[in-house]
Amino acid sequence: MSHDNSQIYRTTSARTGKMLVIMLGICLVGGIIFFSMWDYWISSPPPVVAMMAGGDDHAGPAVQTGDTISKDLNFIESSDFRTLAFNALPGESDNNPTISMSVGDKVVFNVDNAGRSFHSFGVTQDDEGFAGLIPGSEIGTASNPLKPGEAGVSEFIAGEEGIFYYICTVPGHREQGMVGQIIVGDVAVPEAAPAPVVEAAPAPVVETAPIADSTPVDYAGIISLPQGSGVPGCDETNECYIPFNVSVSAGEEITWSNDDSAAHTVTSGTPSGGPDGNFDSSLFMAGGTYSVTLDTAGEYPYFCMVHPWMIGNITVN
Repeated sequence: MSHDNSQIYRTTSARTGKMLVIMLGICLVGGIIFFSMWDYWISSPPPVVAMMAGGDDHAGPAVQTGDTISKDLNFIESSDFRTLAFNALPGESDNNPTISMSVGDKVVFNVDNAGRSFHSFGVTQDDEGFAGLIPGSEIGTASNPLKPGEAGVSEFIAGEEGIFYYICTVPGHREQGMVGQIIVGDVAVPEAAPAPVVEAAPAPVVETAPIADSTPVDYAGIISLPQGSGVPGCDETNECYIPFNVSVSAGEEITWSNDDSAAHTVTSGTPSGGPDGNFDSSLFMAGGTYSVTLDTAGEYPYFCMVHPWMIGNITVN
């Protein structure tokens, strides 16, 4: 069998050079057109931004006004830690300030943990809970929050009109008052629920002195952080740690078990005085445990940095 090789297609260096010149010309013309329309390309946030903020796929790109709003927010707590807020407690000026903006405007949040507990931050369109956070708006998480004195910055761009909420994303803290509204565009704002009432008290509920209202019980191998201890109320019956006041021998290992659904800490010190440095579990999640051995006799009060109404005491003999 023979092959016909009579038709062979070749080109010349001159033709190759012309082709390269044509391709270069097309690239140059395309680049000129692209950069001449630069104002158009930057006039709208990318579709992913609209999706992040709850925009519908069929709604088209949002019109960005170009305005940038800077907002300073501080986490604060009432003296008994039952009421939480941004900037000021309910009834005071600048409590959970409402932010008004247009579609496409950007809010830059400068967030500072000015409280004594752990907190984290995010923006959501959900009207309750701590889910549905918009990517890019988070500062810290419930498992890795801002400690007292720490700060962070986040940004939020809305792709549609509506009501959004900036919140503390530590479970339970929104319900205790750490939530403010972001009003995007011309929307009807529902009537806000009554703010928690902060009752004046002559002194904080949590004292700086070691717990003295109960005789210590002998340590029996475990101290439980029971279900529901992440909500105020267990302190009224001294059941935030069970047992909350125990005695051990010097050198004996002590173990705490987190039997709640929320993350907690076991931190030596008091809520009003802060950590004293003797021991600190850091955050440990539901189902986790923490152990420490104390070799020096004395009183060791402790508390939860996330839920400061939770207090306990160790007496080392």
